[in-house]
Amino acid sequence: MSVVYLLGVLIAAIALIVFLIMKVKLQAFVALTISGLALGIAAGMPLDKVAVSFQNGMGGTLGFLATVLGLGTILGKMLEISGGAQRLAQTLIKSFGERNAHWAMMIVAFICGIPVFFQVGFVLLIPVIFSIAKQTGMSLVKIGVPVVAALITVHAMVPPHPAALAVVNQLGADIGTVIVLSLVAGLPAAIIAGPIYGGIAAKKAVANPPASLTIDEVIPEEKLPKFGITLFTILLPMLIMVAKTILELVFPKEASFMPVVAFLGNPITALLISALFSYWSLGLARGMTMDAMGKITEECFKPVASILLVIGAGGAFNQVLQDSGIGKVLGEVLTDLHMNPVIMAWLIALIMRFAVGSTTVAMVTSAGIVLPLLATIPDANPAILCLAIGAGGIGLSHVNDSGFWIVKEYFGMTLTDTFRSWTASTTIASVVALVGTLALDLVF
Repeated sequence: MSVVYLLGVLIAAIALIVFLIMKVKLQAFVALTISGLALGIAAGMPLDKVAVSFQNGMGGTLGFLATVLGLGTILGKMLEISGGAQRLAQTLIKSFGERNAHWAMMIVAFICGIPVFFQVGFVLLIPVIFSIAKQTGMSLVKIGVPVVAALITVHAMVPPHPAALAVVNQLGADIGTVIVLSLVAGLPAAIIAGPIYGGIAAKKAVANPPASLTIDEVIPEEKLPKFGITLFTILLPMLIMVAKTILELVFPKEASFMPVVAFLGNPITALLISALFSYWSLGLARGMTMDAMGKITEECFKPVASILLVIGAGGAFNQVLQDSGIGKVLGEVLTDLHMNPVIMAWLIALIMRFAVGSTTVAMVTSAGIVLPLLATIPDANPAILCLAIGAGGIGLSHVNDSGFWIVKEYFGMTLTDTFRSWTASTTIASVVALVGTLALDLVF
């Protein structure tokens, strides 16, 4: 099939999702399922493979995310019920001032996002976002956009995130150099796409999160947990994962204890440990009973169920896109373009991100496309190309990206407002990160 036809199929599938949700008023999960199956058929996949591809995408996405979001929800609910989120919010507001709360959250997310996946950082910080928005009266969009912009920027650009690390390994770049340069290029991107654009997006987009995810009552000051133990509780999964990364860098892979390190440092294990710790630090230590916490845990899963279905369907749509071969064809066309290697690497990753949805898949695929070009461009700096691919992997997030649906469902935004806030923010971050990468290319 021609490239033009396959591109048309992709655009038509995305348009169908928007139409079914906005005009027909279908639930997002149903709309994504219909569009995903239609995409596979229109792209010429064998009929007996279309549903299997969708099923594999659903399972592949939720195999990790369902566990992460489930455990993260427990931790978040304990922060909320105990008043831990309220304590963190109050401390940040006192330190930065109410007017600068969105800047404070961007800084927190940028730092917290370095060792954790986007989804993990999001579920850990969402109760703090809700609490700050409530206490300051500030728009949830104005508080939330800086958080998600910072999280997705470091997720795509900064090793040891899996995609960034995979790109570094594929292109043979120095990991230390990439870490330093990615922080230099990534911070301005998070600032402009976060607090600065978030203030603009708040005037256009409205968040209306499910009531079951928020708490209305304000807990009296004297009943709030201490700041130190609350902060340690929310940072614990990140500390465990950072420790794993450090140990892997210091000790050889063959060391006898490394399997234990890998097990404990896995995001699922780290979050399980942290959720159990929160039962003590924010529950038992403050007079709550296991029976009460069991009921809280059971209740906190209910609002997440529909969110998981939507996220899973988004991942399934993504899998059909990959299996249909659309992403591969687009990549082959882009390699024939003659342009600045940094811009080309960014553009390939950006279009791959648009085509396949997943930042990780887009970046790893792009690195495979860019690698053969290194031999023809002797002056190209592998570290700079890693940054360019990471920058491209941030932008153009839309309906085939699970992150799009996580933000939409947790913030309770319409499809249009999610495009105005999340999609626009990721694209702005991508462009700013490219500009920073080009500036660094002049120096290095």
